[in-house]
Amino acid sequence: MTWFASPADAATRLREAGYLTDDATALTAYLAGALEKPLLVEGPAGVGKTELAKAVARATGAELVRLQCYEGLDEARALYEWNYKKQLLRIQASSGRGSGQDSWSETHDDIFTEEFLLTRPLLGAIRREEPTVLLVDEVDKTDIEVEGLLLEVLSDFQVTIPELGTVTATRRPFVVLTSNASRELSEAVKRRCLFLHLDYPDAERERAIVTSQVPGLDDKVAAQLVDVVVRLRELELKKAPSIAESVDWARTLIALQIGDLDEATVARTLGVVLKHASDQRRAVKELKLATA
Repeated sequence: MTWFASPADAATRLREAGYLTDDATALTAYLAGALEKPLLVEGPAGVGKTELAKAVARATGAELVRLQCYEGLDEARALYEWNYKKQLLRIQASSGRGSGQDSWSETHDDIFTEEFLLTRPLLGAIRREEPTVLLVDEVDKTDIEVEGLLLEVLSDFQVTIPELGTVTATRRPFVVLTSNASRELSEAVKRRCLFLHLDYPDAERERAIVTSQVPGLDDKVAAQLVDVVVRLRELELKKAPSIAESVDWARTLIALQIGDLDEATVARTLGVVLKHASDQRRAVKELKLATA
């Protein structure tokens, strides 16, 4: 399968899928498909890293398989595990059929088969014959040991199951790993990936994103909203507004039928974009100083 015919084709199809790209993003998305290499997308939370993988799936008609990473994620949740309860029932059912080593060997071979295998996202994506986008989301939240589980998948697109052998992808998935850079990923993982850094967009591009996602938003209000969001991101906040929160704010203004984003309206609706009380207090104070 050819994921994208060219960087321009990637930009066009991703835009049609609702994702506005810059040149670097379109180029890297094209190369990830053409070279069949995983794509590591790094940047602050809320800049569209996860949405890029979803957009690739929408644009190409592929199935999205998502592995959400978290602290404590292990092989059983990422790759596969055996259905121990079902295996135990089979052992109990087989115990009366005979005795001795031969009986146990037959039972052992019987319970480590496909019937008892519980497939998790990494193995599931490898085994799919249909076009698949594998999203490994927030990989930096896992323990470093989990990166070892990824290396075989990222290098050879295969998974080794000791009891069954090696499962190799018949159709390589389009792999996207996202990271908020909360910790440095290993060089071994980085070496196997193409790299893309996404940052907050400039005002013009964010305005285009917001207006494309919120039809009916007045151009004047869109410009005011983006201007405030840009200023908020310049403050020392616990959590800067994401692009998704800019879109939510625009929808809020539509719902409230607001035609002018004045200081009072900003203060009244800040909870849509700032989720910490200290951030809201700082924003109100600093925005007043800026407009004084």
